[in-house]
Formats: sequence, C-alpha cells, structure tokens
Amino acid sequence: MVDTADTPDPSASAPSELVTLLGLQPHVEGGWFRETWKTSGGTVPDGYGGPRAFATGIYFLLHPGEVSRWHRVRSDELWLWHRGGPLRMRLSGPGDAPDEGGAVEVMVGNGIEHGEQPQFLVPGGVWQSAEPAGDEPVLVTCVVAPGFDFQDFEMP
Repeated sequence: MVDTADTPDPSASAPSELVTLLGLQPHVEGGWFRETWKTSGGTVPDGYGGPRAFATGIYFLLHPGEVSRWHRVRSDELWLWHRGGPLRMRLSGPGDAPDEGGAVEVMVGNGIEHGEQPQFLVPGGVWQSAEPAGDEPVLVTCVVAPGFDFQDFEMP
C-alpha cells in the first residue's frame, strides 16, 4: 500500500496548461492524474482486501522528463492514448521486483503505421513504467478492473 500524503511534486518545471484544464493532481508514481469515472456497483474479488468498484478510470498525464516509476497494480489496467507524442511503456513481469534488464518495451500512440498501439493492456500484477518518448506531454486514460484502490498499488 502507498501513502499518498507524501506524494512529491512530479515536475521540476512548470506543468502544462492541461494540468489546470483537467484538474489534475500529482501522482505518487510520477505524473498527474484525476479519477474521472467509478462504477456505482462493486464486487469483493478473491485475494483483494475488501470491496472494489467493478471498474475505474483516470486521466493520466506525463510531461517530457517525467516518468511513471516502476509500479504494479493488482488489477488489469487498460491504457488509452488521447494526445501528445508516443508513450514508451516498459513491462517487467510479475516477479517480486521489476527486472529492468528483461523489460519489454511497447509504444502507445496514434502512429499505428510505426508500430504504436492506441490502447494497451497491462495484466494485473505486472511491473510497469512509462515515459513520453518525445518532446510533448502525453495524455492517456487508464481503466482498471476491478476498480483501482491504493491498497492494490505497489512500488519497489
């Protein structure tokens, strides 16, 4: 579990106008976020510490130079690209800690003809990190099912 009270400011430089326009806040893993959707219904999945929404959604923004540091979420997480340059995602399997040397790289973006994917699923329990691959802020939506809860979030 992560204590979000100690969340550092993820950007040493001034954030983009998108932070204000979308009402984003700093995220403990780096970058900026705001929960935009949570199902009204829920469930108590096996292996979870209590009830969860069926699914949740957030806006997530990374500026050039910002990194979504290695972390994993117990639930599946679908990343949906909206705007900016491509997003470089790294996946490192479900081990006890991320294996940077064995990480697989995936590009999320609208350059389908260049091998980018406009959406990408990170299976639950898999270590992940992300960063802009270019010089533009990258805006995505992340949909988590069962719904996101910080009890299910882990950083090394």
